[in-house]
Amino acid sequence: MAGWNADTAAGPVGAGAVTLVEGSSFCISSANGDISPEYPHGLFVEDARIVSRWNLTVNGAPLEPLAARAREPYRGLFVGRVPRSDGYADSPLIVERLREVGAGFLEVITVRNYSPDAVECLVALQVEADFADLFEVKEARVQRRWEESREAKEDSLTIRAAWREIRKGVLLSAAGADIALDGLIYRISVPSNGEWSATVSAVPLTDGSAPLAGFDRPQKGEMSPRDRRRQEWVSRIPVLHIGNRSIERTLRRSYDDLGALRIEDPDHPERVMVAAGAPWFMTLFGRDSLWASLMALPVDPSLAFGTIQTLADRQGSVVDEMSEEEPGKILHEVRFDVSSGLALGGKSTYFGSVDATPLFVALFGEVSRWGFARETVSTLLPHVDRALEWIRQYGDKDGDGFVEYSRLNERGLINQGWKDSWDGINFADGTLAEPPIALCEVQAYVYSAYLARSWIAFDAGEMELSAEYRDRAAELKRQFNEQFWLPDRGYYAIALDGHKRPVDACTSNMGQCLMFGIVDEDKAPLIVDRLMSPEMFSGWGVRTLASDMGAYNPASYHNGSVWPHDNAIITNGLIRYGFVEQAQRISTALFEAAEYTDGRLPELFCGFSREHFDEPIPYPTACSPQAWAATTPIQLVKNLMGYYADVARGGVWLDPVFPASFGDLHITNAPMANGRITIDIADSVATVQGLPDGIQFHHGIRPRAAELAQQATIPKRPSEAKRKGA
Repeated sequence: MAGWNADTAAGPVGAGAVTLVEGSSFCISSANGDISPEYPHGLFVEDARIVSRWNLTVNGAPLEPLAARAREPYRGLFVGRVPRSDGYADSPLIVERLREVGAGFLEVITVRNYSPDAVECLVALQVEADFADLFEVKEARVQRRWEESREAKEDSLTIRAAWREIRKGVLLSAAGADIALDGLIYRISVPSNGEWSATVSAVPLTDGSAPLAGFDRPQKGEMSPRDRRRQEWVSRIPVLHIGNRSIERTLRRSYDDLGALRIEDPDHPERVMVAAGAPWFMTLFGRDSLWASLMALPVDPSLAFGTIQTLADRQGSVVDEMSEEEPGKILHEVRFDVSSGLALGGKSTYFGSVDATPLFVALFGEVSRWGFARETVSTLLPHVDRALEWIRQYGDKDGDGFVEYSRLNERGLINQGWKDSWDGINFADGTLAEPPIALCEVQAYVYSAYLARSWIAFDAGEMELSAEYRDRAAELKRQFNEQFWLPDRGYYAIALDGHKRPVDACTSNMGQCLMFGIVDEDKAPLIVDRLMSPEMFSGWGVRTLASDMGAYNPASYHNGSVWPHDNAIITNGLIRYGFVEQAQRISTALFEAAEYTDGRLPELFCGFSREHFDEPIPYPTACSPQAWAATTPIQLVKNLMGYYADVARGGVWLDPVFPASFGDLHITNAPMANGRITIDIADSVATVQGLPDGIQFHHGIRPRAAELAQQATIPKRPSEAKRKGA
């Protein structure tokens, strides 16, 4: 999930670093709460670092960290103690910093004195703001020098800066402090066995002048705007109880993180989307936001619809080599505040993704089933058809039937599938593949897109169009199984390179192909054997690259690591092809891995074998929380429930295959059409209550798009097709 022009991961944020996130704002600090520009720390609002140093000292000494915990995704508590100057170990002074992130942040500083005597203290906060662009910070290349001015008033410090025509600013407010140009000081006396407290806030200034928004501290007993937003979210999403309490904790953590990663479309505030992940990707990504919102369909279908609507609004319309925009193409990444001289091509949107466009169509087919108004869905069909036109005209430039990529300029991403690191696509001997590159999973996405469009056309009575896309899908599946299959290896090539040679590394990508049904039935057992082999399955999940491949490195980003979302997609495909035990094994391993990170699955972890390390090894710069990792537990449970809705066809399907270790499942307040339903699964038997009128419950597997498209070979009235297919 690299950002554009960024094939390198971020530098380490330091041991024990804490990330707080709310919407498009986030804060990274050390374990004692300090923010230091020597690390990629900071308070970021709309992709700009508005606070680069926030260092608290008491009597000239930084705090010794004792504990740091995110109470909610947007609120953290840091506990530290003040070192003694006389050499003794124990200190009577304990400092708590309760920080809340929104459009800026608010921090309540409390000093507690556990000695029998009052203690005089000098509490100082040093503040700096470099207004660096997010990518400057991430890649440790802060080069701009802003013209800075500071203004100290009685209770506030204003820092303003200018660079070319851009104006930035931050307002620091601290009632009762002595304000200096470099920060603030409190001169206090903390009574014996007593405490002292003060509140400080920092908010960005619009165009360097007026505050973007106030950060008022609610009265005692009142909720903050962040708490109210979270409560509104919680009231709309399902309430879940599962026998296995560890899994329940992980799922609830997923709900919380997903809620915090919601962002609004600046042009349509009523639309809510999913940001890709904290800390570096708190923005709309094509691939990531589509996957995450689709995996979250059972929790809140409106997230997927808002994401698709916003991507449709920003769909490519011209050919622009610098931003890699093309007509009909779906974007890779949007940035709200990248300065013109630093952004790729001077634009806020980058389109260097080969898979976002077919995913947009394939997953639109799923969203259209969840009960949105037919006329609302139909307004998006022109965007779907433009995306399909991109697939044929620009995605398949050489006309061989496969969609491939090759970056349009030397600053773009070298690799443009989900494994978008510079070395992510390689042969079995470790040699890098040369573009144009046709990825195996991208062909599966295109296959599913064709089938989705075929069924949508059939449902509308457009028989010729339906047959056209059904035939396209069938031909692509035939070509794929002919040209990507490696009979001597028993698995699919990850890609075809620029010379149409199969790139023969054994990777997890082929596992994603299972989900979309492009894999021939006779080949599925062979690739499942490979996916579950010791070389691929680490014990915590399926590796991105087999351990016997030339480029394997368990501590790499894409060449041997384990990505939870990748495994969630694979388990869906395993169940589709009837490999239930393998899907249960992967799902159980991932839920066990989450136990080591307080119930939160990270973006990825290292691929070391569970036999050698009895806990998953963190990847140093993994995003956390991260959208498709946060939605992975939801997808895993959805897979094992066999849970699918098709409101348009009047049905809900459940075919549960829970492992015994999961226990029974009880879900209330689950969204379904215009109502809320209750689902119970006991001993893998499902019951549903509260279904809206016109919706029937079916035990078993929902008909797939491929099966529905096959029905389209026999002309029927759409209403008749619905009755017979349900």
